[in-house]
Amino acid sequence: MTEPCIITVAITGSLPKKANNPAVPITVTEQVESTHAAFEAGASLVHCHVRNDDETPSSDPEKFARLMEGVLKHCPGMIVQFSTGGRSGAGRERGAMLSLKPDMASLSTGSVNFPTRVYKNSPDLVDWLAEEMRRYGVKPEIEAFDLSMIFKAAEMARAGTIAGPLHVQFVMGVKNAMPVDRESFAFFVRTLKRLAPDATFTGAGIGRHQTTLAEWSLEEGGHCRTGLEDNIRLSREELAPSNAALVALVAEACARRGRRPATPDEARRLLSLPAA
Repeated sequence: MTEPCIITVAITGSLPKKANNPAVPITVTEQVESTHAAFEAGASLVHCHVRNDDETPSSDPEKFARLMEGVLKHCPGMIVQFSTGGRSGAGRERGAMLSLKPDMASLSTGSVNFPTRVYKNSPDLVDWLAEEMRRYGVKPEIEAFDLSMIFKAAEMARAGTIAGPLHVQFVMGVKNAMPVDRESFAFFVRTLKRLAPDATFTGAGIGRHQTTLAEWSLEEGGHCRTGLEDNIRLSREELAPSNAALVALVAEACARRGRRPATPDEARRLLSLPAA
């Protein structure tokens, strides 16, 4: 039997707007519809941001609640993951929606330079977000933008401040952060497996590197992230018509590597999550 691959679809993010690609889902209704199509195409995990009516990022728990309700209704068993990223709010506002008890939430275990700002994750905020996730039974996905974040996550897991087994997403291609480099990616994977042998991981490439990271992650036995949050194009000349179209590309990459998209039940088992 072929090995399943968890396909994460990052449907919206905080940056891309309709002016960049009309397919970017902004309203909760659009997000639910886009997620459902991606689910049908093979995605088993949805990474969620919410937006205000003017397309600016939001941390509004009410919007997150409506989005999760819609996904649970139309995408049975799909893993719902909320973003606690810094573009959508400041300080503890970033974790205000964790009380809704999604399956997972993103957690960056350190700060990093972005193109025009510092993505600030102070130790006290990281500890608080991790504590809230434990409090509400939310599994963290570690967003690793450099090597130190892997070590910090493993340290937190050993201390019991993060419930294991770890799931780490390696993010490559953000300017000023981790470059897209094959040997570095392999080193990060080896380091994670040395520090946390039972860990799982996902490769996430930004922009044109989305396909590259999917291929590398599949080669290393990992999982894949795609979606309009990270990449709005099918090619340099063509905008992606939907999140589902990007998921379909990853599903094709899985087939080339002798793998297949994981079902929601398989994804939950792989990530040690409760059954839906």
